[in-house]
Amino acid sequence: MSQTDDALAKKRFFAITLMRLMGAAFVAIGFILIGGGFAFAGQPADRWIGVAIVLVGAFDFAVMPMLLARRWRSPKDL
Repeated sequence: MSQTDDALAKKRFFAITLMRLMGAAFVAIGFILIGGGFAFAGQPADRWIGVAIVLVGAFDFAVMPMLLARRWRSPKDL
């Protein structure tokens, strides 16, 4: 592997890791909103906003890293 390939691999690794961390943060913030930890738009709306944030966070945490890894996979012919 050349030096540029190593640098690209590091950038992609950090992007996938950051995607997982942001997903976990979204899930935590969503659960705080659902539980009423802080007021955003009033209680009935906060629960629905929290549910939406949890779903987006779960998608970012579980699905997006797999999609990025599949997209960035090296060719098999090398």
